Amino acid sequence: MDELNFIHPIKQGEVVILRASVNCVFRTSMEVGVTVLCENLLTGKVSHANTAYLTFVSIDDNGAPVASPRLRPENDNEQRRYADAMRRREERLRRRSKTIDE
Repeated sequence: MDELNFIHPIKQGEVVILRASVNCVFRTSMEVGVTVLCENLLTGKVSHANTAYLTFVSIDDNGAPVASPRLRPENDNEQRRYADAMRRREERLRRRSKTIDE
């Protein structure tokens, strides 16, 4: 996970709802987007608490990375999430390369 920023606080007694989707699959890894919502059960109000993008790596029984099954975006929303994930990946790789070069 690159970073986690809270948009709205989650208060004691509220229900936390997590919605996750695989945004993009790379060679051995994938980006999963998680939207965190909170619901006040007394009022029924639902608020967007935060969004996070997590990267998971597929590994074999020995812990070595293995190829992941490809993901084909099928609609406009999936295509947008796929393109956004590709941009985030490029930025992560740029930051990693910059850190290694320093």
